[in-house]
Amino acid sequence: MNAHSAVLQKDITPEGSDYETVRRVIEKISLDFRDQPSLDELAAEVGETPMGLQKLFTRWAGLSPKAFLQAVTLNHARRLLDEGLPLLEASMEVGMSGPGRLHDLFVTHEAMSPGDYKTRGAGLTIRYGYHLSPFGVALVMVTDRGLAGLSFNDAGGEREAFADMSSRWPNAAYVEDMSATAPYAARIFDPARWRSEEPLRVVLIGTDFQVRVWQALLKIPMHKAKTYSAIAGEIGAPKASRAVGAAIGANPVSFVVPCHRALGKSGALTGYHWGLTRKRAILGWEAGQVST
Repeated sequence: MNAHSAVLQKDITPEGSDYETVRRVIEKISLDFRDQPSLDELAAEVGETPMGLQKLFTRWAGLSPKAFLQAVTLNHARRLLDEGLPLLEASMEVGMSGPGRLHDLFVTHEAMSPGDYKTRGAGLTIRYGYHLSPFGVALVMVTDRGLAGLSFNDAGGEREAFADMSSRWPNAAYVEDMSATAPYAARIFDPARWRSEEPLRVVLIGTDFQVRVWQALLKIPMHKAKTYSAIAGEIGAPKASRAVGAAIGANPVSFVVPCHRALGKSGALTGYHWGLTRKRAILGWEAGQVST
C-alpha cells in the first residue's frame, strides 16, 4: 500500500480509541470470567476510573461490564442448543426486561457465478477503504454490484488485513477509494439505518457450497445463534459440519453475513477469523441493540 494509505491508517486509528479499551476489558473478562472480576479490577486493567469505564462500556455496548460478562461469557454461550435458542436467553437473569425493539441488518444479496469465482477476480475492480467501527478498523471492499468484503483489524494491522482479503481474489484490480466505501461503512455500523425498504446490497464471491452456507448465515436473526451442524442440515448436507465450519471461516463479509452467530457442536464460542475476543465484542454489541 502507498504513502497515502499510511497517512490514512494513522488518521483512522487514534490511540485510546473506545474499541481498544473495550477490547482489553472483554479480553480480561474472557480469560478471568470464573473469578468474576469486579468493576474496580477491570478499570485498573485499562487505566480508567470505575465510573469512567462504566459509562464508556455502557455507551458502547448498551449494557454494563457485569451484564456483558453474564450475557456472553463462554458458560452462557454453551447453553445454546442446536435449534437456536435466543442468544440472550440469560437476559432475564441479569435484570433486563428481555428483548424489546429488535434491530437487524436487512440485506439483499446475489452471488457471482461459479465461472466468475474460478477466475479469482480477473476482470473485477474492487474498491477498498479503512474506516473506524465499533470493533476496530474495518476494511471495506465494494464492487459496482455491492459490498464484497468486510474484515476487521487492530491498529497497525491494516497491511495484513488487506493481504488476507486480496488473496481471496488475487487477479482483481484493487483501487483505494474511501469515497466509494464510506457510504457502506456508515450504513453497516448504524442500526438506525438498517431498513428493509432500503436494503444493503451484498455480492457473495465464493464456491457454490460456500455461498449456500453464507446464505444460511444471513437467515440467522440477531437474537439467535445456530451450530455448524444445524446449518449443515439446513443446506441439505447434514454430514458436512466440518466443511460448513471451513466455509464460515472463509466468509469474506464479516458482521453483515453474521458468521459470529455460528457456534460449535456444544454451543461453544469457537474460533473466529478476526479473533475470538472480537466475536465476543460483536455479540455483546448486538446484546445492547436487542435490549434497547
